[in-house]
Amino acid sequence: MGSDDISRHFEKQARACDRMGSPFTAQLCRLLPDLLDTATATGRRVREWPGNPSEDALALRLCGGLHALVLSGEDPRLAAAYPPHLVSREALREALGGAIAVHDEQLCRTLDSAPQTNEIARSGMLLPGFLAIAREAGLPLDLHEIGSSAGLNLLFDRFHYLYADTEWGDQASPVRLAPQIRGRVPALGGALDIVGRKGSDIAPIEIARPEERLRLASYIWADQTERLQRLTAAIGLAASEPFAIDRVDAADFVGTALAGRRPDAMFVLFHSIMWQYLPQVTRGRIEQALADAGRDGGAPIAWLRMEPVTAQDPYATLRLTLWPGGITRDLARCDFHGRWIEWIAG
Repeated sequence: MGSDDISRHFEKQARACDRMGSPFTAQLCRLLPDLLDTATATGRRVREWPGNPSEDALALRLCGGLHALVLSGEDPRLAAAYPPHLVSREALREALGGAIAVHDEQLCRTLDSAPQTNEIARSGMLLPGFLAIAREAGLPLDLHEIGSSAGLNLLFDRFHYLYADTEWGDQASPVRLAPQIRGRVPALGGALDIVGRKGSDIAPIEIARPEERLRLASYIWADQTERLQRLTAAIGLAASEPFAIDRVDAADFVGTALAGRRPDAMFVLFHSIMWQYLPQVTRGRIEQALADAGRDGGAPIAWLRMEPVTAQDPYATLRLTLWPGGITRDLARCDFHGRWIEWIAG
């Protein structure tokens, strides 16, 4: 991997951060390439990255490692250059260079892990889809999530939502979501009955462990304090709400779950901003398993996903497929982090 390729990757990520409201992380991504050289193990590993840096979210892996040093208190000098502090570009550059030198081995290890934010605000995009499934099926929902991270979005029905002037959910919930509405307010009618919640991830976050909570928080951009506050609130809520996360390949999880689906409920597979990280063969296995199960009969199936349709899309699409029938339709366009939703379904 050449230095020009790495620089282009970091600049591409910086532009994405600008679009998604994190000028601080954008600045990090623009400063870091010049600080990563062969003098450090971190620099060498980034410069010699064997995979596709964009698909592997390489820049965000390093940004997460640096943020962890701040959140843990391990690097006071770096923390003094992070939000809420305002420092010059040069002061931030010097603090970053110092952190890479002092914590080289630790930062190099953080590059092993793909980012996992378990972005809570994405539940504000998914909720109208779950309600649409419940209205049309007239059945309880048996939830199965892939790419669950810590599984916090499995608790979506325990949150409070405000869509313009329309409220939904628990008024007393510590997790409160109020996405911006573009166009029409999503339909929020109908009863919602959840009879099962289960998730999977190849590297699930065990939020009972302090180091895992730190890792989860580290991938949230340092200048987006509302996201950090939502995460903290959801972690607190999860302590009293049981759910299971399996450490397993997504396709294996889906195949096993479909084979054992209950006859008295709507089987729901859902995911948000994770499909792009799956190998093509894994995606194909999941699609085939859903199509086969839907064609063979048995309990009805819903596949709800919030993902970009193409890599070039500047937003995610909330898309729903229902079996029997296998009909797919688009419900909404959504901000990747759940800041806004545009309802487009009829």
